[in-house]
Amino acid sequence: MKPTQQTPNLEINLINDTTWSLDKQHPEKYTLVIFYRGLHCPVCKKQLENVTKHLDELEERGINVIAVSMDSEKRAKKAGSSWNVEKLPIGYGLKREAAEQWGLYFSKGISDKEPDLFSEPGMFLIKADGTLYFSSVQTMPFTRPRIDAVIKAVDFVEEKNYPARGED
Repeated sequence: MKPTQQTPNLEINLINDTTWSLDKQHPEKYTLVIFYRGLHCPVCKKQLENVTKHLDELEERGINVIAVSMDSEKRAKKAGSSWNVEKLPIGYGLKREAAEQWGLYFSKGISDKEPDLFSEPGMFLIKADGTLYFSSVQTMPFTRPRIDAVIKAVDFVEEKNYPARGED
């Protein structure tokens, strides 16, 4: 998937017992989809708690946010209740086929704390028209874009009317 291309639809159950669908989003400017590894990942916890602290800033910029994992409902709800992510929509049960459409990498569990299979992290900023603006996909839990850097980048993009890059 390249910038300026239509993203795949994403329909996912949320820990608040509702369903979220990308094609039903109507953000002012963007939707930010953050794929995370799951409950077992302390780096994910830190990232999503930091995103939650910046939700107001993201919303002020017209950005809707969701975090999604392959975790089971039970594991996702445990993350939602034990992590400081109360205002962040948390999706669970991402299927491998859907994760593959988004270009995510996969890992097999190496301890009893990890699920048998889970996706590695990814971040996708999607324009209101459903096209990809930018993405960052990792093969490991480390080196994810910091949310404050994403906010600064969006400010620059909006101020300069900066086009999506990497489409060729």
